[in-house]
Amino acid sequence: MTSNAELLSPLTSEEEALAALVTKPIEFLMGVTSMDQLPVADVAEIAFAGRSNVGKSSLINALVARKGLARASNTPGRTRELNYFRAAELGYIVDLPGYGYAVASKDSIAQWTKLTRRYLVGRPSLKRVFLLVDARHGVKANDQELMHELNVAAVSFQVLLTKADKIKQTDLMSIHNATCATIAKMPASHPEVIVTSSEKKIGLVHARLAVAKALIGQ
Repeated sequence: MTSNAELLSPLTSEEEALAALVTKPIEFLMGVTSMDQLPVADVAEIAFAGRSNVGKSSLINALVARKGLARASNTPGRTRELNYFRAAELGYIVDLPGYGYAVASKDSIAQWTKLTRRYLVGRPSLKRVFLLVDARHGVKANDQELMHELNVAAVSFQVLLTKADKIKQTDLMSIHNATCATIAKMPASHPEVIVTSSEKKIGLVHARLAVAKALIGQ
């Protein structure tokens, strides 16, 4: 049987030290509801995107080791702004509204979807988009749609499989392999797909390393 360890390679001491930078002091900066509210693009930033209820806020909280920093909820569509956090030693981390089903009006969904898309393809300081995909379901049509948009715009993105503890290991391997095959066709994608679980703390150090490297330009 495949284990999570087989999908997550060991890190060197230098990599662990770099990953630890993500857990340094971090604070909420602002919630953005329009492009003209964005902070000056003079600091490197990464963003977390994904379907509604994929676990973005929970994963962000786990990665930065701060309970409740990003607001997590079981209600799809809770995040309705571009939520900016300032990681003191690295740059900005941005929690984006989820796409797909949300408990909100059609007008509200359309508004934050438009804002998110404009941000993703037009932000010069955006170093990488971390695209979260639920490991139980794999890449869906709207995930592929966003991947295509990012690829066309030459915006670097990397897939993080979430909720890996909720799926059998054999199924996880199948989803992991299928995801790797999907992104292999897209030059803008990072080749490493990281398996994570906020609840069981699976893959957190690997995801932290990816975030740190993206922000410092490695």
